[in-house]
Amino acid sequence: MADVFVNTSPLQYLHQVGQLDLFTKLFGRIIIPDAVSTELATGRRLGISLPVPEEIQWIGHGNPASPAGGLLAWELGAGESAVLSLALEHPGSWVVLDDRLARQAAVHLNIPLLGTAGVLLRAKQAGYVKAVRPILDQLNALGFRLTPQTMRSILDLAGE
Repeated sequence: MADVFVNTSPLQYLHQVGQLDLFTKLFGRIIIPDAVSTELATGRRLGISLPVPEEIQWIGHGNPASPAGGLLAWELGAGESAVLSLALEHPGSWVVLDDRLARQAAVHLNIPLLGTAGVLLRAKQAGYVKAVRPILDQLNALGFRLTPQTMRSILDLAGE
């Protein structure tokens, strides 16, 4: 199976709606860079409900061998840059991220990607969740935003 590198927000949101285990169900194992671990730890110190990846057996850790280089022009956060750099170093891998600019960079760099909503869609297609809409509603209440077009597309693909 291809490596799957995950940024902070998908971990945050799926944890907060009790669906973090979808990662292991869908991918077996995911990998996060230290920058993502740091972002999660910072959020926990601020009182935000976030997972502790060091305590989750199916979350691996890895860091890019080289600096972000060409990614600097995209003005991405440390987590996004590290996730995309890892994917560039591991051809055939996937990234899971939600940030619009980071997603644009992934497309530009030809890196296969999913977002949190895409993970939910795959989970529905695999039979791990019964419906996507209630989870998207929970995410929306937490501040997760999708354009109306994207929401409609996800729900259409989910058959809801």
